[in-house]
Amino acid sequence: MNEKTSHASGEATAHSSRSAVASNAPVILSNESGSFAWSVLATRHPALIQQVRDAFPYGRRQHEALDALLEEITDGVVEPLAPAERDHERWAASGQEHFGRSWYDAPFLWAESYFYRRLLGAVGYFGSGPWQGVDPFAPFKKAELGGSAVEEELRALDALANVAAEERATALLHASLWGNRADLGFRVAAGEPEAGDTTAPALVADDSGLLWQLLPVGSGSTVAVVADNAGRELIPDLILIDHFLEHRRADRVVLHVKPSPYYVSDAMTADVVDCLRRLIEAPGEAGRIGGRLWKAMGAGHLEIRTHPFFCAPQPYGEMPEDLRGEFESAALTLLKGDLNYRRLVADRWWDATASFAALTSYFPGAVAALRTLKSDVVVGLEESTLDALERSGDAWRTSGTHALIQVRR
Repeated sequence: MNEKTSHASGEATAHSSRSAVASNAPVILSNESGSFAWSVLATRHPALIQQVRDAFPYGRRQHEALDALLEEITDGVVEPLAPAERDHERWAASGQEHFGRSWYDAPFLWAESYFYRRLLGAVGYFGSGPWQGVDPFAPFKKAELGGSAVEEELRALDALANVAAEERATALLHASLWGNRADLGFRVAAGEPEAGDTTAPALVADDSGLLWQLLPVGSGSTVAVVADNAGRELIPDLILIDHFLEHRRADRVVLHVKPSPYYVSDAMTADVVDCLRRLIEAPGEAGRIGGRLWKAMGAGHLEIRTHPFFCAPQPYGEMPEDLRGEFESAALTLLKGDLNYRRLVADRWWDATASFAALTSYFPGAVAALRTLKSDVVVGLEESTLDALERSGDAWRTSGTHALIQVRR
């Protein structure tokens, strides 16, 4: 059997294995009262509609559309997009089983994604009027970016400027990981997460050693980073990217962002620019990092890209071929955040000890997930770790107090 045939056979076996496991792992829905998924639809989404309404001086048309959306998600059924909408066909195909039914009976991942699409439609983001292209979440992002917490975090970089490269690398990786806690959507209803029980590990899986092995110094490789949140998460992501480039862990980094506003704080190109400016304007090491990143973009060492699939409700196993090719050409694809994780392994009630490697074997090339836990799905845990977490009594899957670094070579 030649190498190509062997690889194809291995992929088929892995796919068969995933299919068998998936048949025993139900898709996460939102129809269990009191569950995390239920609380997002019942509490977070209505609260967000009110916050968006208050953040802009919208006219009567937008207010009426927001009122109709609120009534639909609380007391109605899922309605399709109007036929005239530019992406009507795409959503009609993915939502055909869910239209006319309760929002709570649709898969949680799909319902969340469709809610944000409908919210953008309600405020005229995709229309031809004066609100076209106006990010309804921009005031929240800008307030966070200009806050004192960011200032303190940037000042802390000065203390890392002269430490050993290995120690600095670990610190910056963890800053990027825990920066995922700064999720504005997560804080709409939950508030800032508190520290978890100290008897259970805060880092529930740590493959950071393998991550660095995949990015040896001087390899001249390309790294793909799929961003999650803007602001306080994106800044440490950019600082980590600077470390990759400055210490020759990568010759080129492609930063993938959302093409339109999504999940409140998800990063778009405009957010990357805002963060770069925030870095450049800062004194000390932060300003130097910002200057290097700005130059890296001009030289082609840092590139921003986007794709409609990043605002889709499907798992990465259904990614289009052009995006698959992007990831296949990278030495490592680094997926940030909770939503990317849910799409990577699929949003199902997996056994928490199910193999991360098996569930991501379809992914084109090496992949790493950096994520704080803010939804129910999790895989790849050791039995002893899972036991400690369950004994802690915490809502460890959803509170944002625990995190993971998982890598599949």
